Amino acid sequence: MLDLRLDKNFCLEIADVYDRAPTWAPDRELARSYRALQRVSLRQFELVVAGGIRVEPWRGGGLPYRDSAELRGQVRRTRVLKLHLTADGHGSVPGPDDHPMRADSGVEVDGVRLCHNDVFRVVHDVFGHVAFDQGFGPRGEFTATYLHARMYPVSARSALFTEQIGQVCWFFFGPHLRDRSGVPRPPGDEGYVPARHRPYPQPKVFAFDRRYLDRFGALFTTEESR
Repeated sequence: MLDLRLDKNFCLEIADVYDRAPTWAPDRELARSYRALQRVSLRQFELVVAGGIRVEPWRGGGLPYRDSAELRGQVRRTRVLKLHLTADGHGSVPGPDDHPMRADSGVEVDGVRLCHNDVFRVVHDVFGHVAFDQGFGPRGEFTATYLHARMYPVSARSALFTEQIGQVCWFFFGPHLRDRSGVPRPPGDEGYVPARHRPYPQPKVFAFDRRYLDRFGALFTTEESR
């Protein structure tokens, strides 16, 4: 059994680091991390397809699912995953054009060329959310990322942390969602913004200090570690 101690101070700190970080600050180690994330995500995508799940690029307006419960239920029932394409939404503010996750993955589905971020969205939904029944809130995203990360080599986890935990924390705990004293506005507060109306984080390419990845891992405990 896995337990998560969701530390809001940690979430606020991660959100602030992401908010202040440059849009583009790659180095050799981070470039290797993105390549590992891309490479292994492609292998996982092959497993998804081989396992009988059809990936269907979403061509409708808005998002293909109302919430995580609908995504999980439909994928389990129909064996079809509707993919919201990166080309139709990759942050409320565009990131760098040469973001590694926007590069062509070499995968084509129904005549649509998928970028690496599309491939990652598929495998994260399947192996993070559907497989472990996790939602889209902070607790669900943290747990889905922690469990899905076990399917990647350590070398991929720096990029994975930026792409997942950095963006999740900014979306739920970013400075744009706080009052003047820096406290996140609760539901019912005049300035509270529901998740469906919040901006998505600008995609960035930078590495968090390793200590943040270690602190993230320390939020989780298992029966064996108690």
